[in-house]
Amino acid sequence: MGQSAAEFNRAVAERFANNFPRLVRELSRDYEQRIGAALDLRGHPGIRSAHCTVLASLGTGAVRVTQLAEQSRVTQQAMGKTLRELERMGYLSRDVDAVDKRAREIRLTPLGQQLAADCQAAVDEVQAGYRDRVGNDDMTELEDCLRRVVQRLGLDSHSPHPPVERALDTLAPVAEDRPRPAG
Repeated sequence: MGQSAAEFNRAVAERFANNFPRLVRELSRDYEQRIGAALDLRGHPGIRSAHCTVLASLGTGAVRVTQLAEQSRVTQQAMGKTLRELERMGYLSRDVDAVDKRAREIRLTPLGQQLAADCQAAVDEVQAGYRDRVGNDDMTELEDCLRRVVQRLGLDSHSPHPPVERALDTLAPVAEDRPRPAG
């Protein structure tokens, strides 16, 4: 006799509940929530993961919107919106580039530099909490494995392979790499 509808539905739900993308998303969501809570406690309410992405790409030097957007793999419009939010919050300034008057340089303000330091402290705190609960060896193994996968797939923004070159022979092309129909 075959599977009942209820058994089939449970099997499908189980498969979707335990697939790789969902597990990675759950870990990422938990990580971002913990970082956000730690930053709230350090006096930085309202900081989102998009803001942290800018900090990671910006560092303490001056860069342009196009560079930040490329490193973060978002459009210049999305990056511009995030930068305006951070500027309104007092974390960065955008000044006319000394070399190219048409461009703007983005710099962290003293408050932005404090946020960057607090972000690093929050990351260290969250990672230490994970290591306490999961175990140092397992966390190190997970990080090393994910780093290798990201690098081999060319997904790292610091990878020598630009996104267009990252589709591997063994994988179907990613949506952004597929040719679009003419017309």
